[in-house]
Amino acid sequence: TQDDPPPPPYVLSFSILLCLLCVLSSLVDLTTACPPTCFCNATDVDCSGRGLLSMPALTHLPVSARTLLLPNNHLSSLGSFANLTSLERLDLSNNYLDNLPPALFKDLGNLSDLTLHNNSLRALDRDLFQGLVGLRKLDVSLNGLSDIPLGLLDELQGLTWLSVAGNRLHALERAAFEPLANLQSLQLGANPWECDCNLRDFKHWMEWLLYRGERLKDGVECTLPKDLRGRDIRGVPVEMFNYCLQLDDENRGGGGPRSGGKEGSSPPCGRTTGPGAPTSESEVPAAGDLVPVPDCVRRRYQPVSVRRAIGTVVIAGVVCGIVCIMMVGAAAYGCIYASLMAKYQRELKKRQPLMGDGEGDADPEDKQISSVA
Repeated sequence: TQDDPPPPPYVLSFSILLCLLCVLSSLVDLTTACPPTCFCNATDVDCSGRGLLSMPALTHLPVSARTLLLPNNHLSSLGSFANLTSLERLDLSNNYLDNLPPALFKDLGNLSDLTLHNNSLRALDRDLFQGLVGLRKLDVSLNGLSDIPLGLLDELQGLTWLSVAGNRLHALERAAFEPLANLQSLQLGANPWECDCNLRDFKHWMEWLLYRGERLKDGVECTLPKDLRGRDIRGVPVEMFNYCLQLDDENRGGGGPRSGGKEGSSPPCGRTTGPGAPTSESEVPAAGDLVPVPDCVRRRYQPVSVRRAIGTVVIAGVVCGIVCIMMVGAAAYGCIYASLMAKYQRELKKRQPLMGDGEGDADPEDKQISSVA
């Protein structure tokens, strides 16, 4: 109230001092939450080319950081990212990473850009990218990857840009890339592709991707077989893969090495069946338990374009057969007509001398009249 006396001066001084202490403590927290060799601000942490042998401790990284740059270092392993839930961009390129544990990035739900370019990765665990539901760009180029396991990209349905160029990929499973419904750009170059039956289904998926209007920035050049070396598989006619269907039929009916018996002897594998897949939540194996392999046979996918091509070949064969029959009939008719005309000409020549004699016996006056006329 107006009648109350003003606060003593020492109270105001204490309040001002308290505010200054709060500001100083926040500044101290900001400076201590940054590795000594890195550059930091409120949202970015740049540790590029600092010769780091290990990842900085989480206590030295700002919790509010949105960008973490660790390229051009000597990192061979990574720690946890549990406290960096606000991270949107992570660059780990040009390091020595060779083995990344499963679900390493599970706490980075806001991450949109992940770069693992030019490391020493030989394989990727199928659960490595678990939890990265917001990822839009992924770069795993220039590694030693020989396979993209099924399930690796299942949670990356929002991914728009992907590069697997410069690896050791010989073939790819179409099913591994089908979850990428929003993919707009794919880089596949500089891999030793083997353009055989193992790459047939993926070829059809690439054709579907191009038909949808998306971009393949570089070609998929074949290294094997020799007659296709240097050719882009997208330009190889689908008819050259017809022998794959014959191999599938032989393997199904004759128990070939790829199927191990007839397809009807075991049920087909579903999406959740296969080696190591539990059949229900109550049957989830504990750590260290042996997982039984279900008796199922994975059916090979037969693209719609191949089935349509077979139908087109059958229809074309029928039409060609009808045309050939018509041509044979026309040829026979021509031969018969020519023989009849030849016979008619011979008979006509035989009659000409008789007609000449008749003209010689005619009256000279009649000849003169006919000539005058």
